[in-house]
Amino acid sequence: MKVQGIAGLLGLAGTTLGPTDWHGVPQDQVNTFADATGDHQWIHVDPERAAAGPFGGTIAHGYLTLALIIPLWTSLLEIENLGMGVNYGLNKVRFPAPVPVGGKIRLTAHIAAADALDEKSAQLTVDFTMELAGSEKPAVAAQALYRYYA
Repeated sequence: MKVQGIAGLLGLAGTTLGPTDWHGVPQDQVNTFADATGDHQWIHVDPERAAAGPFGGTIAHGYLTLALIIPLWTSLLEIENLGMGVNYGLNKVRFPAPVPVGGKIRLTAHIAAADALDEKSAQLTVDFTMELAGSEKPAVAAQALYRYYA
């Protein structure tokens, strides 16, 4: 969806966007995330050991899955005539299902609220659901706050 500036954002309350296309989660992406964060737990980076572990193979970090919301979110919403947007925070995050390496995820976003902060800025409250292919449970359920400035 494409919207124009702050006025366009304010009209999004109650709108559901998505789902996105499916996004694969390869081992090299998990390894790069482990290097960036220092989280080299074997369930993420040791396929041989993880094969005998509780998930039957390596899984993506929960925070990697959360971070993947950003590129998928930007594929759902394009905002023109805007100065900038920032991640303001998260109200709630849950990881109901682990994402196996090689698994596929996709994102749906529901705009729970769109509030003017002043005449040149707005805040969106977005309920995200990161679906996991083949799972009845989502990989991530999160509510995020974004602030946008003209």
